[in-house]
Amino acid sequence: MAQFVSLETSVGNIVLELYTQHAPKTVTNFTELVKRNYYNDTVFHRIIKDFMIQGGDPTGTGRGGHSIYGKKFEDEISPELKFTGAGILAMANAGPNTNGSQFFITLAPTPHLDGKHTIFGRVYEGMTFVRRLGNVKTDAQDRPDVPMKIYRATLLE
Repeated sequence: MAQFVSLETSVGNIVLELYTQHAPKTVTNFTELVKRNYYNDTVFHRIIKDFMIQGGDPTGTGRGGHSIYGKKFEDEISPELKFTGAGILAMANAGPNTNGSQFFITLAPTPHLDGKHTIFGRVYEGMTFVRRLGNVKTDAQDRPDVPMKIYRATLLE
């Protein structure tokens, strides 16, 4: 059965469908962090136009965040899932098997990421808001000039 999470953001609500069959450990990590209010009042700390928006770091720096399993956990790469378009939800990492709490949503096809990041869902509703986030003005380090927040993440039952 599919699970859904709602992100209340600075620009509107985004509903994510989670792929429990393809990435069960990753989905469990994400949903448990949502239940713990881990993502509430965090920012999208990295936005690259026509590529992706990234969040999930409570420090807002892009260097923080922990999983429910400890510091890092292994990838769940599914050969059936590819970065074929906008709206794909995946774990951000610093190399193989370094998943924590950070995630990103694609803004375009990104086939060069296939096999490198765990895909664990997609945007179910609110793609307009994802695109709006993807178009905000950023600095040279891809940080939004005006903070783009996740006010609240909620598991939808």
